[in-house]
Amino acid sequence: MKNILVSLSLFGLIWACSPPTQQPKEVQQAVSEMLPAHKQRPVILFFGNSITAGYQLDMDDAFPAIIQDWLDSLGYNYQVVNAGLSGETSASGLARIEWVLQTVPDIFVLELGANDGLRGLPLDQTLVNLKGILQKVTAANPNVKVIVAGMEVPPNLGADYTAQFRGLYAALAQESQSSLIPFLLDGVAGNPSLNLSDGIHPTPEGHEILAQTVWQYLYPFLALPSVETTNEKSE
Repeated sequence: MKNILVSLSLFGLIWACSPPTQQPKEVQQAVSEMLPAHKQRPVILFFGNSITAGYQLDMDDAFPAIIQDWLDSLGYNYQVVNAGLSGETSASGLARIEWVLQTVPDIFVLELGANDGLRGLPLDQTLVNLKGILQKVTAANPNVKVIVAGMEVPPNLGADYTAQFRGLYAALAQESQSSLIPFLLDGVAGNPSLNLSDGIHPTPEGHEILAQTVWQYLYPFLALPSVETTNEKSE
């Protein structure tokens, strides 16, 4: 159930437009508590910004927690770790990743870059930062499976910038030989009924759709449930 989800999400409110400065004490405690336990089963680590963190929602409503529920109900023996942090940019993510890698992932889902785009930051540097994150992840576990979650930015930033932003995820996935989710918010972005009043962050219903999108790309990487685990679930 959801209470076994280990979350590194931000516990206090940080606006999406404000970059994080340091790890909250609650997050540090969460990491310390899960370190001995995570060795008992493979880890799926979601590393992202406010979308992954479930901005303004109960943590159980964010898509990583939904995926943990599905894994548990289907008998998959994985531990989901939500390392989403509101306000995260690619640069702050690169600065934070070594601390997060105290928990070495078997599957790593990267959801970063949107805040870079919304601020109009130079995308060549964004790509360098994202590559740096994946280099550190693969150094921690050369056998890690990586999923890159693509994002898009509003067209008011200009056609060239918008196209360059969209293309950087495909370039990153190709170079790192990672699986690519073309657009994480597909079916959710632009739908008022699936987003909070800010028009950016998904509602619980929106996160259900995000979970379905991620699941399509995550499922091929999952080891089949053992017969013993499946039997235990059916009892």
